[in-house]
Amino acid sequence: MEMKEEFNKLVEKLRTERDELNLKMHLASMEAKKEFEVAEKKWGQLKVKASEIADDAVETSEEVITKSKIVGEELKETYKRIAKRLSE
Repeated sequence: MEMKEEFNKLVEKLRTERDELNLKMHLASMEAKKEFEVAEKKWGQLKVKASEIADDAVETSEEVITKSKIVGEELKETYKRIAKRLSE
């Protein structure tokens, strides 16, 4: 259960970072916008996995949670890169 809670915290943090970046995107360079578009696709995939993991009726393996966490960590790094570009 600890892994599931840790994953849920990661998803919430990513949601907050995503929302903050989305507000700044109107001022962003084309390169940052393209990178954000790619991140949006990963975000969509992660949201689906998160809802599956959160659904107690669905059996979720640790492997699925681990792979989803990896995608989440990749998104976290992507959001950091975009935020850095936006602050320059």
